[in-house]
Amino acid sequence: MPDPSRVMWEADAASAMLGMEIDELGPGEARVSMLVRPDMVNGHDLCHGGLVASLADSAFALACNSHGTVTVAAGFEIDFLEPARLGQVLQAHAREVALRGRSGLYDVTVRASGTVIAEFRGRSRSLGRRIGETPV
Repeated sequence: MPDPSRVMWEADAASAMLGMEIDELGPGEARVSMLVRPDMVNGHDLCHGGLVASLADSAFALACNSHGTVTVAAGFEIDFLEPARLGQVLQAHAREVALRGRSGLYDVTVRASGTVIAEFRGRSRSLGRRIGETPV
């Protein structure tokens, strides 16, 4: 049986368009990387914050869907600590902090060359059906 997070990832056109790649994947955990390209920088020649958040959100999605149940974001917050720059490879490491019933809490750290760029905390909500199962 295929890994449920990978099934979701194969259909994720947004992450693919941004060039994101899975580096590691396990129960409640994921590492995803992305190269900062010229079309990802803002008017200050820094990686757009929304794209740093997108990378963290994609790692979060993989981690919270790793249990096989369709799970979506209920919300998140992100703190930017350092700017990300053109040509850097960003890596987001998502980890499950708590899972209670249909709700989960996940922390994601985004790094570039070992430097912490951003800290993200996501809240998830399971929709109660298995990945690949047709909604009723």
